[in-house]
Amino acid sequence: MTDKKILFVSSEVVPYLPESNLSTMTFSLPKMVNEVGGQTRIFIPKYGLINERRHQLHEVIRLSGMNLVINDIDVPLIIKVASIPKERMQVYFIDNEDYFKGRQLEKDENGKLYRDNDERAIFFAKGVIETVKKLNWAPDIIHVQGWIAMLMPLYCKHYYTDEPILANTKVVSSIFNTPFEEQLSSNLIKKLAFDGLEHELTKDLKTPNFSALAKNAIANSDGLIIADSDIDKSVKKEILSSNKPTLHSTSKDGFEVDYKEFYTNQILKLDK
Repeated sequence: MTDKKILFVSSEVVPYLPESNLSTMTFSLPKMVNEVGGQTRIFIPKYGLINERRHQLHEVIRLSGMNLVINDIDVPLIIKVASIPKERMQVYFIDNEDYFKGRQLEKDENGKLYRDNDERAIFFAKGVIETVKKLNWAPDIIHVQGWIAMLMPLYCKHYYTDEPILANTKVVSSIFNTPFEEQLSSNLIKKLAFDGLEHELTKDLKTPNFSALAKNAIANSDGLIIADSDIDKSVKKEILSSNKPTLHSTSKDGFEVDYKEFYTNQILKLDK
């Protein structure tokens, strides 16, 4: 793993958000990679419930100032950064006033999905890659975790297919438990089509629920991880029938050895 670069793109990470299997793994995996000589960056959305003052976030002016086009509308991209205390880990926060300011994760204070969660996911995927391009930091692996990052494999493999900085990048997706049963906007496919993503690549999102997002991520990933013991049965079936390198890692004990072996001996040795 020495000098290998792994980009972790996640819905959440401690200590900025409450502890869960997902947020804990997004902390623990980069820490492990750093300890064995690798390099990491972590990207999450800048949700409104993240306290900027307490966690000492600051805007990176040289990275901010871009506009991303989402469904034919220019949307400003703001990048903020912080360092996890006592760790050599930088966290980059993808921010936008309309999509994240004053907002929680996927549901509002009344427990309802945000109507624009589909656009938030598109914005997050494009925002991460555009920021990595500005950083000129070419990852060997992009490791995707959490629902809002699940369009990353699709965008990496097809929207950014000719992007030099991703020329040798492998994409790994971890699948966790289902965070919501409701559907995203029925216009998701149309919004993806605006970015030139053909229907054949997005037809599995016709019913845009979590299961569909997970299956689309599976189809566009190089490697897969079953990260919770009771993930959706149809999603698990999709993983097991994919014939892609797969890691079953649902225990917090000894995960470091499993992930290091998976990254090193399965993912990094794949042909592009």
